[in-house]
Amino acid sequence: MMSGDRVKKLLRRAEKLRRDPVAKNSAALYGVQFCRKLFPLFTVPYLTRMLNPAGWGTVAFVLSMAEIVALIIEFGFNLSATREISRQRHHPANCRDVMGGVLGAQALLALAGIGLAAAVAPHIPLLRNQPKMVVAGLIYAVAQGCTPLWFFQGLERLRLAASLEIGAKFAALCGVFLLVRSPQDGWKVLALQAMAAGVSTTAGISLAIRSFGFRFPDSKLVKDALQRGWPMFVFRSAESLYGIGNVFLLGLFAPAAVVGYFATAEKITKAMFGLLNPIRESLYPRLSYLAASSEQAAARLARPAIAVMVSAGFFLTTILFVMAPWFIKLLAGPDFAPAIPVLRLYSILPLVLSITYSVGLQWLLPLGRDGAVNRIILGGGLLNLVLSCLFAPRLGAMGMATSVLLSELYVCANMVWVVWRSTSLWRMGVPPVQPAADARPPFLSTNVEGFEP
Repeated sequence: MMSGDRVKKLLRRAEKLRRDPVAKNSAALYGVQFCRKLFPLFTVPYLTRMLNPAGWGTVAFVLSMAEIVALIIEFGFNLSATREISRQRHHPANCRDVMGGVLGAQALLALAGIGLAAAVAPHIPLLRNQPKMVVAGLIYAVAQGCTPLWFFQGLERLRLAASLEIGAKFAALCGVFLLVRSPQDGWKVLALQAMAAGVSTTAGISLAIRSFGFRFPDSKLVKDALQRGWPMFVFRSAESLYGIGNVFLLGLFAPAAVVGYFATAEKITKAMFGLLNPIRESLYPRLSYLAASSEQAAARLARPAIAVMVSAGFFLTTILFVMAPWFIKLLAGPDFAPAIPVLRLYSILPLVLSITYSVGLQWLLPLGRDGAVNRIILGGGLLNLVLSCLFAPRLGAMGMATSVLLSELYVCANMVWVVWRSTSLWRMGVPPVQPAADARPPFLSTNVEGFEP
């Protein structure tokens, strides 16, 4: 039996962990991720059976388009504004300026994104004769793109934001089972997601304004927000070429049913890797805060986080590869058997992404190495765009999966190289090594003018 002193010591450690902001934010985000991944366990099997492969593929395609528009509206603020709010958290007036600038910029970006989507939609075969689906998708894009997660992440107050999202998503889940009955009801899936995102976004913005007040955005605030967000937007845009835009790219070359097979495998993989999101999302503002004063202090937190992330990524990859037939049969049904080899190929991604995020993004961005990250991500995005145009028309879903995997490996290798060569993450107490002026990762085949490593 444990002694009384040991029990008290364990209780003190538990209480310290309970009060730790990273632990509290991780718990809140795990609640969100649990619902994000639990709800699809109910909705995806239902929708794949109600909508059939072609109907499900069309819904997935419009959702992918909506995510691209949301990316334009978000403009990297979930990274740039999170970092700025984290650094200015003790200066309410500065936080109010940041918030006003971001909201003003997003209003302009929403108009641009909607206009762009409305212009290209009539020229895409899968979107023709789908006006309800396109409109519902654009409403969802605006609501999702304007989500003020950056505000709550920057202040490390994520429990309230998590509660709002969970409640809205649960309402949408109930709506799916009540209203979606046939392939003709695909637009309702998007409308319900738009409703959920709209409710949580409206409530989140109201709470943010109540915390610091509201400053009407003038041109200077909007310009400052766009300038801070631009490097992150370049990074997020390039990332989308082999991230959220894969279903959209495949839909330009393949029938709706093939898109449905690929989207199913991708959603299962992302749902598995999403289990690691709370760790990285709660660590990012803390690492940004520590890195502003001491790189070594940030490194002491980053090293164990990397060990946890990579170990978990390896575990998820193993589970996905071994249990791919079971996952497809349970979550999608026998009509989606062609998705099994796609899921097995995609199963490598959790391990690769765990390295990319923990060693690369979670370390380089808090240090302000936006240029190096952008160059790598842009190279990976362009590589995926080229490979998808070569592989997808000939190999369908497997070709798209191959393109994504090769692009992710490219990004992962370059992230690790930059961290190893130019930071002190692995050099305990040793100042970072400054690379030579002409040094760059040997894997890089592109160089964007104006980006410095």
